Amino acid sequence: MNDDASALPSPRIGVFDSGVGGLSVLRALHRHLPRATLLYAADSGHAPYGERDPAFVLARSRALAAHLLEQGAQLLVVACNTATAAAIDTLRVEHPQWPIVGVEPGLKPAIALTRNRRIGVMATQATLASERFRRLVATHADGVSLHLQACSGLARAIESGAPDGDDVASLVARHAAPLKAAGVDTVVLGCTHYPFAAARIAMELGPGVMLVDTADAVARQAMRLSMGLPAGDSQDRTRLWTSGDPEHLRTVATRWLDFDTEVAALP
Repeated sequence: MNDDASALPSPRIGVFDSGVGGLSVLRALHRHLPRATLLYAADSGHAPYGERDPAFVLARSRALAAHLLEQGAQLLVVACNTATAAAIDTLRVEHPQWPIVGVEPGLKPAIALTRNRRIGVMATQATLASERFRRLVATHADGVSLHLQACSGLARAIESGAPDGDDVASLVARHAAPLKAAGVDTVVLGCTHYPFAAARIAMELGPGVMLVDTADAVARQAMRLSMGLPAGDSQDRTRLWTSGDPEHLRTVATRWLDFDTEVAALP
């Protein structure tokens, strides 16, 4: 990252997720692009997407993308693995002039890190069952042993805003157990909610297991794509919208982010 913040681009970046999990990506975007205006839509009223069918996720992704486009977003980040799998190809076809960045499980960096060639992937069932994930595995996972763990209920528990709570601890213990039994030494966090429970996940897996989170890689890609965009107003405060309870989003954002935000209900 350039030490001279004034030399960095100041685009208007739209970000959406099924709920509050994408705040992990928003946090990384703010670190890498401190002059950017960040516009975030949390679809908490319909979260989590990992328990929804692909047609529903596509419809909601279109609606959230349209809202962010109306707000002047020059670049879109789909900060949800499930929405990336279900909707990003369609969004790119429907908005060919709009730079769009997605998130997907970090298999490639995990393969570079693993020592014993045993890699775990923690994600929603929808992400693991998607054609996009199957293509990712076919492209990058030759020669490694993959252990896929669908973490039912975990994103919903983290969505409550208490990643240190008993519900999250119980779910993490349940979902980490098969990965420990398989002897993995690297685990991919394949949902943007999961980094907020990373300390609990690391504790369950043990000190010899490395966790892979792709938020910084997503932010770097957004920074690259924003280089040619017209400058925005870097004085704009980060704005958040939600289809759920604005007070809940405000509380979570205050707890999880280290910069000021404005929160409103999605129209």
